[in-house]
Amino acid sequence: MTAQDLADTLRGRLIVSCQAPPGDPMRETATLVRLALAAVAGGGSAIRANEPEVVAAISEAVDLPVIGLWKDGDTGVYITPTVRHALAIVEAGAAVVAADATDRPRPDGSTFEELVTAVHAAGALVMADVSTLAEGVAAAAQGADFVSTTLSGYVPGTPQRTGPDLDLVTSLSGSVSVPVVAEGRINTPEEAAEALARGAHSVVVGTAITAPTALTSRFVAGLARP
Repeated sequence: MTAQDLADTLRGRLIVSCQAPPGDPMRETATLVRLALAAVAGGGSAIRANEPEVVAAISEAVDLPVIGLWKDGDTGVYITPTVRHALAIVEAGAAVVAADATDRPRPDGSTFEELVTAVHAAGALVMADVSTLAEGVAAAAQGADFVSTTLSGYVPGTPQRTGPDLDLVTSLSGSVSVPVVAEGRINTPEEAAEALARGAHSVVVGTAITAPTALTSRFVAGLARP
């Protein structure tokens, strides 16, 4: 699938992130596959998934593009941090590899551009997960096929937010020629629609759809308020 083909498929559509954090009862491959199948049944246009085993299982089970990543560690660059991680995700069947494209050093000493080159040579596309406008512009210049706001608010030095960074969506959409994907703390259909109105090509939603543990905690916290 070419970048243009995938862009056409995803235009104005919902990508569902089917992931679960370490220790969560949902973090089991068969369970995550069922979440992906539910997302397909609900009209999702693509699935975002973590780790080679899960990416492979979901790629086999659904007839939608899979955006794969490999989270390794919990500090610094941990979303597909090295070329090795990226190529493993391609091997697992992902159409797109999502990778941290912030300006922080990568653990293998590689550059984001080297990761892009390796993934393209292996026949897949790259989604750059960024936290700032400058990072998104740089990632697009280095060959990323899509730029996503995934890491806004999660990188030291970027503003902490309770909702999506729609200002970054707007800034990126006016500054790069590749599709901009809105991701991060999108909790309602209204926020998703606003992201499209602000220039997003497509929208990723995870927790608000596929994370019952986190959603239950929100309700419990709400009931505990005086």
